[in-house]
Amino acid sequence: MSLLDRHRAVVPDWLALYYREPVEIVRGEGRHVWDAEGRRYLDFFGGILTTMTAHALPEVTKAVGEQAGRIIHSSTLYLNRPMVELAERIAALSGIPDARVFFTTSGTEANDTALLLATAYRRTNQVLAMRNSYHGRSFSTVSITGNHAWSPTSLSPLQTLYVHGGVRTRGPYAQLSDDRFVQACVADLEDLLGHTREVAALIAEPVQGVGGFTSPPDGLYAAFREVLNRHGILWISDEVQTGWGRTGDHFWGWQAHDAAGPPDLLTFAKGIGNGMSVGGVVGSAAVMNCLDANSISTFGGSPITMAAGLANLGFLLENDLQGNARRVGGLLIERLRAAAAKVPAVREVRGRGLMIGVELVRPGTDEADHQAASAVLEAAREAGLLIGKGGGHNTSVLRIAPPLTLTVAEAEEGAVLFERALRSL
Repeated sequence: MSLLDRHRAVVPDWLALYYREPVEIVRGEGRHVWDAEGRRYLDFFGGILTTMTAHALPEVTKAVGEQAGRIIHSSTLYLNRPMVELAERIAALSGIPDARVFFTTSGTEANDTALLLATAYRRTNQVLAMRNSYHGRSFSTVSITGNHAWSPTSLSPLQTLYVHGGVRTRGPYAQLSDDRFVQACVADLEDLLGHTREVAALIAEPVQGVGGFTSPPDGLYAAFREVLNRHGILWISDEVQTGWGRTGDHFWGWQAHDAAGPPDLLTFAKGIGNGMSVGGVVGSAAVMNCLDANSISTFGGSPITMAAGLANLGFLLENDLQGNARRVGGLLIERLRAAAAKVPAVREVRGRGLMIGVELVRPGTDEADHQAASAVLEAAREAGLLIGKGGGHNTSVLRIAPPLTLTVAEAEEGAVLFERALRSL
């Protein structure tokens, strides 16, 4: 029996696999991975934006090995030096005054925790979220996910209201200028708040990840924040995909809306562990300390994952990978735009840093073409390039997010392979 047959026999049907013939990845190094047949691929998706720096980064593997040789696990019931040290670094980097940090094992759990904190602090279960958003797969986070393809149930512990603004080039405000787009979205928010009771928080991704790497004009969340502050509503910035310098211009996605100041709560995960299970929430002490019941985390903040996070974050900062994302990402997006200009099915190439989306439609229309996206995904794999897929309109956006150590030569190579895959349409 093949591994695929064994997978299907024991794993739920809703656990998605890429490709008609799914790939078993067995090894990685730098920006490349190898499958079980020995074929090498240039990795432009990094395990869903999780291999942030590089596969098998020596600094991280050494830190993990050394920590595993001392102790792997103890839980948060005991003092944990690596956890405290990483919390100190993240608190300082967050920009949030008097910050506290709680570690989880995933972005889903991080957002779940942020929702718990916000609703407890504000004493209401009403939450604002963005249309086309994605925040995780738990019972509470699917209920604030504004992308129906990733929200399998309408049952919810929260009452969620959705706001315009996460998608710039689709929807009723798409034809407006940036300034008028922001004004219209703020007016929508004001109108919504005029018809509802107390709201706990607005949760928003500065760049929507699963939604297809869409983002509003810079300054939208600053304008939103003025409204939220008048109502005492918290702002949760979901930085699970946008954090740690991936967008190039900023370390955090919220900083593109800098006039707003830091969010009340910031959630993170994915890249910080470079493949290890690390997520978390950082927020002001007033909000983070609001729970009036005991809590622990069995696996959040484990010594081995914290050691990986410390080594990975240190490498990222010491080697200015944010600057590399800005420089190499800028080159890559221009190469992709040049390639896409020759393909009628490409509606838009968008992105920031090393976070790039290519949206496909039926030529001559704005109708999303998920079949074309699937075809390009397959063709890219055949060419030796791994990319992702997403989008709020039938997963018609190809997602490109390589490790942040991507070189200029690898960016050029990937652009050539991607153009070859596009031309296969």
